[in-house]
Amino acid sequence: MHNTQLAASNVVRQVLTGRNLNQVLSAMLQSLRDPTPQQRGALQDLSYGTLRFYGQLTALLKQLLHKPVTDERVRCLLLVALYQLLYSKADSFTVVDQAVRAAKKIQQHAGGLVNAVLRNFVRQQAALLQIAAQSEEGRYSYPQWWIDKIKIQYGAQAEKILLAGNQHPPMTLRVNRHHHTTTEYLALLTRHGIAARLIPPDAIQLAHAVTVDKLPGFFDGLVSVQDAGAQYAAPLLDVQDGMRVLDACAAPGGKSTHLLELANIDLLALDKDAERLTRVQENLQRLHLSAKLQVGDAAQPHKGTMSQDWWDGKLFQRILADVPCSASGVVRRHPDIKWLRRPADIAGFAQQQRDILHNLWNMLEGGGKFLYVSCSVFAQENQQVVDEFIRQQPDAQLMPMPAIAGVSTHGQFLPDDQHDGFFYALLHKQVQ
Repeated sequence: MHNTQLAASNVVRQVLTGRNLNQVLSAMLQSLRDPTPQQRGALQDLSYGTLRFYGQLTALLKQLLHKPVTDERVRCLLLVALYQLLYSKADSFTVVDQAVRAAKKIQQHAGGLVNAVLRNFVRQQAALLQIAAQSEEGRYSYPQWWIDKIKIQYGAQAEKILLAGNQHPPMTLRVNRHHHTTTEYLALLTRHGIAARLIPPDAIQLAHAVTVDKLPGFFDGLVSVQDAGAQYAAPLLDVQDGMRVLDACAAPGGKSTHLLELANIDLLALDKDAERLTRVQENLQRLHLSAKLQVGDAAQPHKGTMSQDWWDGKLFQRILADVPCSASGVVRRHPDIKWLRRPADIAGFAQQQRDILHNLWNMLEGGGKFLYVSCSVFAQENQQVVDEFIRQQPDAQLMPMPAIAGVSTHGQFLPDDQHDGFFYALLHKQVQ
């Protein structure tokens, strides 16, 4: 287990230098020699968990140290071990012993420091937690600028939003209606001993996450993994058979494939990243669906593969733009985001979103519909972008959102036990 502690501390250390958690974790797993499923699961839990509660763990460590640890490898190992002591089922003696052994692999003399710090935490845990919670970063495990932004925007709802972002995300399924109804697939799960419940109108939430190979018919295209909030996108766009449709930021393909499950459409799936676009192709093949895939920049029609135009000049009747954003609504799935984002990033994303919206609007035919989507809870890259666009674009009309449980009338989903945080704005292009 101490190797797992070391590996997790290495993952955390690399993420804190600015690297993506999923990429670092994937590389770490590949570097290990034939890790067992238990080792893989433990490494993921320690890495994700330490970053999820990094603010609290840092506040605790600050109290436990007389002076800062100069070796970042040792500091991250201490954070991982503190996470284990607080949130895992492992007994404290084992965690401390393994951390000491791991510390000696970094620096021989570091074992004594790690032993003293962790045993001191075990003895004084309750008091230390109480002191850590006196600061908002220690209480909520977010950077202070993020906490301030949420509090200003949401007031009394802020604490609920922050705490929701620190929960383990649910595993939610979307049933391919070409094969089964949601009710039929729920019954199929029951026959396979997998407990699940319906999240209205059509999502299925598992009581406990499982690997996809355990899902009946997954590799035959019967079902996909997709958050319940994300499943609203395709129905909101109201596609009909024969329509020409653009999914402008398509990877990894969840919304593209959902659109194709709802209607027989001519779909162009666009993404800037050729490697991520292969994920779309894989999902299409698994679900036995087809679409045209194109590498290109949704903000500029003249930046496609080999500098060729990605747009052929023919107007679309429906456009879906799941725009680049802070991803502040999905931090429970990507806890590194909290520590990698900077305040200035939000304004940068908002400008990208404006560019995409203005560019794609010219490709929508009169009478068509445009669905603006982000996985953010910050108004600066959601409602404010849409409001500004409508003021500037006389033929753009904001359509009312249907009555959906858990979503405000202006289209903001807040993260809860059923779905992540999303923003939706449905725009109608008036015929001039």
